[in-house]
Amino acid sequence: MTGTTFPRIIASPLAAGLAPGEATTDRIAWVKTSLVFLPLAAPISDAKVLTGRQKPLTEIAFLFAEIETERGYSGIGYSYSKRAGGRGQFAHAQEIAGELIGEDPNDIARLWDKLAWAGASVGRSGLATQAIAAFDIALWDLKAKRADLPLAKLLGAHRDAVRCYNTSGGYLSMPIEEVKERISMALEKGIGAVKLKVGQPDPMIDLQRIEAVRNHIGDVPLAIDANQQWDRTTALRFGRIAEQFNLTWIEEPLDAYDYEGHAALARELATPIATGEMLTSVDEHYELIRHDSVDFIQPDAPRVGGITPFLKIMALADHKKLRLAPHYCMEIHLHLTAAYGREPWVEHFEWSEAMFNETLEVRDGRMIVPNRPGLGFSLSEQARAWTHATHEAGKRR
Repeated sequence: MTGTTFPRIIASPLAAGLAPGEATTDRIAWVKTSLVFLPLAAPISDAKVLTGRQKPLTEIAFLFAEIETERGYSGIGYSYSKRAGGRGQFAHAQEIAGELIGEDPNDIARLWDKLAWAGASVGRSGLATQAIAAFDIALWDLKAKRADLPLAKLLGAHRDAVRCYNTSGGYLSMPIEEVKERISMALEKGIGAVKLKVGQPDPMIDLQRIEAVRNHIGDVPLAIDANQQWDRTTALRFGRIAEQFNLTWIEEPLDAYDYEGHAALARELATPIATGEMLTSVDEHYELIRHDSVDFIQPDAPRVGGITPFLKIMALADHKKLRLAPHYCMEIHLHLTAAYGREPWVEHFEWSEAMFNETLEVRDGRMIVPNRPGLGFSLSEQARAWTHATHEAGKRR
């Protein structure tokens, strides 16, 4: 693995010269939030752009939270937004950051509730909880660093590497020859599967692109993603025709909140159904699970409010014996999928690599869980250069 070396942290309170039980007296002393805009090399389009619902994606807004305690422990987490909402997340985070000062960083679940109640008038899902996510993820990172463990090990890992697939090479804004070239590069890098965007106004073009990619990659696992752009009839007809391509899943064939429609597709099609990335709470994912709407559930930790709610979704999904394939955020989801009992997938995007000093290793179709403490990443100088605004609460040691 490549990247910077993290200092080893003394995990035992006795070894640190503390009395038994004294380790829990640590308090959060300083919190910094940063708004960072990651520019993409070229605008990209999925079906939402081709159907006129959105503009091409040109940048991603990241909300970073850095937390330090009186005893010198630190953690970092992030949330993000595409097209709109990044500045709103940052503004909400500014308002609630001070609620963490003086608190015990180990009380992660209680602190999640405290931050949610601090902004309860704007709800417990959507932008408000996405702002909380950055703090929650930073607290989990801090906790794992304090234990001198990778987060996956702290949670109880089932595996040291997770199957991974690439999405960034399959966008509709790319001609099919470029898609095939990018897919070849991903497979040569060691990535084990690919996902192709579909859902444009003419379904026949989608079928031609799927066939071209299937012929190009042979038996390599292939998934498709319609980004919520089909109605129920189109999804069923397309899904039946596409069964010949032996797809790993069809992602977001319907509106994200159409629990009944997804359930009907899951009953009718041989191809597994995947969705969940656009949902922003545990309750919304519970509706997917309760209605038997998915074969692969795809929660996004920053979107649902962080690792604390994500773990609740994992438990519900495992109870129903669902497969797990989280959306985006491979730096975070690699650890969470490693701790899931059933063989999962993690999504690979190279977009965010410039943001961090460390690089995740991919080999033989799998992404390797880093052995660095915590999540195992730190902000690069490039990320600092892309920072548009910062806010601090408390006082740094």
